[in-house]
Amino acid sequence: MTRARGILALILALCAVVVTGCAGFPTSAPPEYGLENGNTGNGSSNVVFIPNRPQPGATPQQIVEGFIDAGSGPGVAGDWAVAREFLAPSVRDEWRPEAGVVVDERGERDYVETGEGVVDFAFDVVATVDDRGAYERAELAPGSQTFQLAQQNDGEWRITDAPDGVWLDQEQFPTVFQRYPLMYFDPSWQYLVPDIRWFPVSKSAVSITTALVNQPRSEWLADSVTTAFPPGVTAAPTVPVDDDGVAEVALSEGMLGANREAVDRMLTQLEESLRAAGVSEVVMTVDSTPIDAEVVAVRTTRVPAAPLVLTDEGFGFLTGDELDKIPGLSAAVEAVQPVSVQVAPEHDFAAARLASGDVARMSAATGEAELLDTRAGLVDPSIDGYGVVWSVPRDDPSALHAYLRDGGVVVVPDAWSEATAIAAMALSRDGTRIAAVVTAGGRTMLSVAGIVRNADGVPERLATPLQLTPVVGAVVGANTLGVTWIDDASIGVLSSGEGESTVIEQVVGAPTSESRAAGGMASIAGGTGVSSLRLRADDGTLYVKRGTTWQPTATGTLVLATQQGSPQ
Repeated sequence: MTRARGILALILALCAVVVTGCAGFPTSAPPEYGLENGNTGNGSSNVVFIPNRPQPGATPQQIVEGFIDAGSGPGVAGDWAVAREFLAPSVRDEWRPEAGVVVDERGERDYVETGEGVVDFAFDVVATVDDRGAYERAELAPGSQTFQLAQQNDGEWRITDAPDGVWLDQEQFPTVFQRYPLMYFDPSWQYLVPDIRWFPVSKSAVSITTALVNQPRSEWLADSVTTAFPPGVTAAPTVPVDDDGVAEVALSEGMLGANREAVDRMLTQLEESLRAAGVSEVVMTVDSTPIDAEVVAVRTTRVPAAPLVLTDEGFGFLTGDELDKIPGLSAAVEAVQPVSVQVAPEHDFAAARLASGDVARMSAATGEAELLDTRAGLVDPSIDGYGVVWSVPRDDPSALHAYLRDGGVVVVPDAWSEATAIAAMALSRDGTRIAAVVTAGGRTMLSVAGIVRNADGVPERLATPLQLTPVVGAVVGANTLGVTWIDDASIGVLSSGEGESTVIEQVVGAPTSESRAAGGMASIAGGTGVSSLRLRADDGTLYVKRGTTWQPTATGTLVLATQQGSPQ
């Protein structure tokens, strides 16, 4: 018994040391990892930062430094209570931390006291997040902010003039904020289209709902997607989620005038948007009365796992040593011997660039190829669910043409008007967005633009492109460059030189990641997620990403085709 009591006393003593240490962190130290009681993270993460509180006798510089560090701790309530402790009572309730985020590099922060109660803060901007949760990459631009402080009645310094928003180190950012897709419909109401936003984990359910229902769509995507929520319908600022993952979304009375089809689509948008926040089911209510609704079926953007290739044996899906051909379409592809192929969602049409450099459309119904574009220097074409083939010359990005199935040709307005060259392009599988690697002002960038169509699905124009990331070291015409959609939210870019190939994996509206492969990679094709992303080398070897490396999986391929979906 004495030995047991001794062990218990030792445990209690250790706990006391831990608690005391946590209560007295120096202000200048970085925030600590830990768990906050009651934090569920909506199923996303149990790890949060617990920032340090202001310490007695802290200098103005230490107070500002502590305030900046406290941006990493929104807390269970999502109100950044610790950060508010660094503010004077007169401004504490006025400060709006949810106004935005500056993502920076902690090691580059610099604090200088330039006068009594005046602190200049310098930092390098990596990215920003606005008040709607939209992430935008920055060019590592220098930033600065001046803080005014005053001594309070107790003699302690506190900030009297604080800008809205918070600062987060780029390593902390994806833990404190996480990405969530707001789901909209494409204009045909067949697909759900994600618009990625970033919100604090602790308030993700209400943030997602507010952004989806109450706020406008992102400008670059607004005219390319649609929503079932009619103008004037709003969601309440609270979204309770029970232990079973059931969320209650209280909507305004304006939704009562919507027909059943629209109501079902509203529920679909909510459930699919909130799924990433750990919500398994949504109950919509008006004045506390549940609204009867069912989730509607939508078309998937998933594609078959097997690679679609052209070999000496023909064109089809490669499984082991077996080639599964597409009825009608395989024969049409084999007859023209293309250098690139993209197959439409229903596998009824394909777009190809031929060895001659011309662009053609193949039909499964006729087994024949239709020559569409004979302009010089064309990039690999893309095809959408309407059977429309998109083609553009490498040295004239604004000359984007869309070849309709009825023989008509649309010269698409507003296509990369400031660019001087385009290396590659690819339409998203839902037909709402187009990704491209373009050069403007001497820089090569990956960008994405919304596609605006009329009621019949005919392209009318491209929206203003959203710049995503530089394709570093790429020179159009000197490197092999390719772009593909990895899934409905991610783009893959291949830049292949003689010594090394770089693969960029870019979620639209999120940070960029890269991997390295051997030199001499010739093409890239997306699948359903990063694990099914494939590369083809000049010698016909196929590679797939396993962990952080690219592993060979097959040989003897002549063309690695891309797919725009699977037949319904």
